[in-house]
Amino acid sequence: MLTYPEIDPIIFALGPLKIRWYGLMYVIAFLLAWWLARNRARKSWSIIKPAQVDDLLFYGMLGVIVGGRLGYALFYGWDQLTSDPLYLFKITQGGMSFHGGLAGVMIAMWIYARHLGVRVWGVLDFVAPIVPLGLGFGRIGNFINGELWGKPTDMPWGFNVNGTVLHASMLYEAILEGFVLFVILWVFSSRERPYMSVSGLFLLLYGVFRFAVEFVRVPDSHLGYLAMDWLTMGQVLTLPMIILGSILLVMAYKKRV
Repeated sequence: MLTYPEIDPIIFALGPLKIRWYGLMYVIAFLLAWWLARNRARKSWSIIKPAQVDDLLFYGMLGVIVGGRLGYALFYGWDQLTSDPLYLFKITQGGMSFHGGLAGVMIAMWIYARHLGVRVWGVLDFVAPIVPLGLGFGRIGNFINGELWGKPTDMPWGFNVNGTVLHASMLYEAILEGFVLFVILWVFSSRERPYMSVSGLFLLLYGVFRFAVEFVRVPDSHLGYLAMDWLTMGQVLTLPMIILGSILLVMAYKKRV
């Protein structure tokens, strides 16, 4: 059994300005994503060139913020949204949805691809290997904040939180959906691949990892389990990713034959 270190989520404060670990995690992830994207863009076969990386990441950030918040309001805060439409802008209430953020990024990349006059799947394949870094560091931020704990466990790697030993499900996600997924996708995409294959692999593996971790996560209290005392909203939203990712991989390599 491990003991949760009770980390102060605020690094330091300058008057009303508070610098939080959670925000710092995203800054680190963004800087790493920028550096990796610049290096990958130097490949001769890359559809994105180094000079285009800054604009690409700007579009991506907008997609994450707008899509993530809208997705949370629609998927997890529908009752609050219908009773108060301004709930969408109350960022201190509720949070961000990965699935909404993913949809937002896909739309933003579609717009950017049209602006460049290139294939949208080429742009999505370029971005997909970089996304897991943000997911991984974001989950570390959740751990520092002491949020999104999993179910009680008697496993030796469980954390003692206020007298109860819990699964650190946010760390499971940081490892699987973040760093393991990043390594697999980065290696896989290190040479030219068929269009849609990198995006398909991202959707498939993220879906499998997230679906599995949901079994030890605690569902949102206002939603609970949707069916059979185990099916969560996260799994419902993730299952289409597994199906779509599988279809994209088959289509990508079928076209190459």
